[in-house]
Amino acid sequence: MTTESTARDWTRWLRNVALALIVPVAGLALWQTGSGAAEQAVVIPAPAVDLTAADGTQTAVFAGGCFWGVQGVFQHVKGVTKAVSGYAGGAADTAQYEMVGSGTTGHAESVQVTYDPKQVSYGQLLQVYFSVAHNPTQLNFQGPDQGTQYRSTIFVADDKQKSVAEAYIAQLDAAKVYPAEIVTTIEPLKGFYPAEQYHQDFLTLNPTYPYIAINDIPKVEALKALFPGIYSDKPVLVGQL
Repeated sequence: MTTESTARDWTRWLRNVALALIVPVAGLALWQTGSGAAEQAVVIPAPAVDLTAADGTQTAVFAGGCFWGVQGVFQHVKGVTKAVSGYAGGAADTAQYEMVGSGTTGHAESVQVTYDPKQVSYGQLLQVYFSVAHNPTQLNFQGPDQGTQYRSTIFVADDKQKSVAEAYIAQLDAAKVYPAEIVTTIEPLKGFYPAEQYHQDFLTLNPTYPYIAINDIPKVEALKALFPGIYSDKPVLVGQL
């Protein structure tokens, strides 16, 4: 058995254990009455402040729990040309799955989104991020995953991204679209490090895997239902780039 396959099996076992322990009591933490998932999508207004379209491709980095689901969501957004699972917030020499999983590296499981700003704006990506990709009111956890490596964070590349993100968080909190305040942090992007290959395209390659089926497939379905104008049936896969 290869090192990569061993890591993959270990990863899956850990996620299944977490799922088995937490899902039966998930109803205690639901953020929408009648929902079957702690990360239920929420209808939210578009950002009042956005970035104007620029020439060439742009990048954005988001963290919101396990990167499998976040990557899978953004891979279905029109205008996104690449979405890569990886690590941000820590040093290059600790950007490894086993080390990040300790919660001591400063890294968060993140997704780097490359997009065409003439097709989809930074603000629209933020709207998908806050509405569909994760629950921004959960502090240092998402669904069954616990730890600072699963925190809700927007890693901003410059002051323009920072201003739009800050304005949108203030707008959503003022609108009270969630039952609690947003805990998403805004951190400067000091580096993004792609995750191991076996983490890439995980949702698309493993749609019936229990963790994916329960936690992440509903996110893609919500994207299609809530954002039909920017939803793409065909995902942009890392393995095809």
